Amino acid sequence: MTRVAIAPDSFKGTLGAAAAAEALAAGWRSVRPDDELLTVPLADGGEGTLEALGHDLPATCWRSAQVTGPDGRPVDAAWLLLPDGTAVVEMARAAGLPLMERPDPLGATTRGLGQLLAAVVADPAVHRVMLTLGGSATTDGGTGALAALGARFLDADGAPLPPGGGALSRLDRVDLAGLVPPPAGGVQCLVDVTAPLLGPLGAAVQFGPQKGADPAQVAELDAALSRLADLLGGDREAPGAGAAGGTAYGFAVCWGAEFVSGAQAVAAAAGLDEALRGAALVVTGEGQFDAQSLRGKVVGDLVERAHRAAVPVAVVAGRVVAAEGLPVTRALSLTDLAGSVDGAMGDPAHWLAVAGEHLAREWSVTT
Repeated sequence: MTRVAIAPDSFKGTLGAAAAAEALAAGWRSVRPDDELLTVPLADGGEGTLEALGHDLPATCWRSAQVTGPDGRPVDAAWLLLPDGTAVVEMARAAGLPLMERPDPLGATTRGLGQLLAAVVADPAVHRVMLTLGGSATTDGGTGALAALGARFLDADGAPLPPGGGALSRLDRVDLAGLVPPPAGGVQCLVDVTAPLLGPLGAAVQFGPQKGADPAQVAELDAALSRLADLLGGDREAPGAGAAGGTAYGFAVCWGAEFVSGAQAVAAAAGLDEALRGAALVVTGEGQFDAQSLRGKVVGDLVERAHRAAVPVAVVAGRVVAAEGLPVTRALSLTDLAGSVDGAMGDPAHWLAVAGEHLAREWSVTT
């Protein structure tokens, strides 16, 4: 009997990581039913993190709260309580771009994220918060969320600012006296970008256009975030401070959050290193595998961990681009198996199962 760890990322746009892991496992099991398979779905700390970490947890670990969405409409936002007391919160569930009926780069708010975090920290079982920052609709420096947690962002007349990053240009004073404290175990912001808060590589310039901002609005938001930084202080140049429209910056300054690699934090929380111990092979996967995959992404972090554990790596991807010379034992393309991109994307679960069968047969021959 062979122990095999199956630890893919999501195949974005087609299949989540948990479903991808199950499909690969089903294919492998059809050829080698006696092997011990450990499914460890992974994520980069953005959308899909809850599913990756909660795929085999009981329903009691899943919680939810109704909050204000980024455009003011109510949304139901789920969060996850891990057995060790870590609350996993996806910003996209409360302030994600897909929740918007239409883009509103100046007015979109993180208020719902703060409402969700208020419910999270009120739970006595929560010791630590892991906050994933991918997929946001906002560029307000996290001020909407912090306001929902008790901070006050005031104009020159002492009135609270309206929602959205555009209003920060009128910011005159910040009052943190009523801010709800973070949990005792602290807060991690999972980031997959190295953007600072401001400037040509910052939150507004780099990501504002993705949220609907035109050039004039990008300049307005950058200036507004600069005004916020002038009043809050903190490290506006910190790599990752610009994540989620500056939400990472706001929570670092006001809640003492630390920035961590999303891929590394999810792998640690999912128990990837434990799954690799004693494994003869690890199978991972993603939408496209190429040299970029090894630079800070899910597959790259997995390859590093597998090499430290002396476990060979097989990669299954929608497309494999120039895998020669990359440090993996096998790279298998779903497009090649299906005969076309459309075929692979039309039924990814089927072709992942086929890939699992192929790898299991190859393993039987090799061993």
